[in-house]
Amino acid sequence: MHTPTFRLCSDASDTHMQAPQQSILSLHTATGARKYLDAAERRRFISAATAAPIALKLLCLTLAHTGCRVSEALALTPDSLRPAEGVIAFRSLKKRSKFVVVREVPVPDAVLSDLVVLAEKCSSTEDRLWRCGRVRAWQLVKEMMRTAGIRSGPHATTKGLRHAFGLHAVRSGVPLNFVQRWLGHASMSTTAIYLQAVGPDEREIAARMWDGAPA
Repeated sequence: MHTPTFRLCSDASDTHMQAPQQSILSLHTATGARKYLDAAERRRFISAATAAPIALKLLCLTLAHTGCRVSEALALTPDSLRPAEGVIAFRSLKKRSKFVVVREVPVPDAVLSDLVVLAEKCSSTEDRLWRCGRVRAWQLVKEMMRTAGIRSGPHATTKGLRHAFGLHAVRSGVPLNFVQRWLGHASMSTTAIYLQAVGPDEREIAARMWDGAPA
């Protein structure tokens, strides 16, 4: 199995990143293609990341388990980790405010413990945990998706991983206002897109409908 190589780089490469697409409140493109990893793909991504070198592993797992934006992950420092509370404190970089907006997102204990170990390698509490730029991080995540056997498409992106987290949280019974806060959405209408996808409960109800259909 091919494992992507984690390399450090400067932020200069950020200027080559493709321009962001206009935000549309939908989990599908205009042609009907989904923009999110499905549950099986998300599990394969997490499994592949677990076998990767520690820095790359933790970047991928942080994205998968928090739904944060790549820029927010790359802004993390040792001071962002709150092991006593079991959370990571993200600065919401898209917020247009003169005040610093920070949101705390719970993460699995094992991931947080490994992040603390990674943070110990930093020379200062203000050093970033990962010193690569957004473009390189985006490329590494894409390579990890290929390693996980996830085919190319609008779903196989860092944004697709963020959407997958939102869907997983909603389907796990997490209240929508919690999901809104964890993802840093300014409006509940943005978070509500995760109610669009058919979940296990709906499929179970549909199966009962089919079983009771007349012959």
